Amino acid sequence: MKTNKALARLFVAVTCLIATTTALHAAEKSLVDKKPEAKVERALFSEGCFWKVQYVFSKVPGIVRTQVGYSGGNVPNPSYKQVCTDKTGHAETCLVEYDPTKTSYHKLLETFFSSHNPTTLNRQGPDVGAQYRSVIFYTTPEQQKEALEMKEQLNNEHKFNAPIVTEIEAAKPFYSAEEYHQNYFAKNGEVCY
Repeated sequence: MKTNKALARLFVAVTCLIATTTALHAAEKSLVDKKPEAKVERALFSEGCFWKVQYVFSKVPGIVRTQVGYSGGNVPNPSYKQVCTDKTGHAETCLVEYDPTKTSYHKLLETFFSSHNPTTLNRQGPDVGAQYRSVIFYTTPEQQKEALEMKEQLNNEHKFNAPIVTEIEAAKPFYSAEEYHQNYFAKNGEVCY
């Protein structure tokens, strides 16, 4: 009888040991197999109506997420109605989150300069006001340097019929726009100018 109890305890101990070892091996394997998540970087661009800006940037390979909102102003958490008064100092802005292993900030700058007219002050097409101004809000010194260099290069090469008026400023707080503005093209099949 004592032998049977001892064997039963031994069996339970061995079973627990096997289960623990199996679980540890599975955990180790998942840690080895798990790839580190890609580092996501942020960029902020204003170039007129943010519906179009979001649509254009969402098509660039390597973009993780886009979001429209307001930046560059002096009123916390502004509403669309407030920004439209042209009194808050905000520009309609698109926040672009991207995987730098799949696209570059340089590519985003090329997209920015090719998707609007950077030579018109405070307007894009029929949209007029400082909320529609052309602005690059940089988030790092490297972004600032690249943006300034590209602007200078495009001006020197006379890529446009007039000088580029795009502002290049340090990123300011970004406030998300109301939900009905997010992914407007996907919801409505149209964008503004």
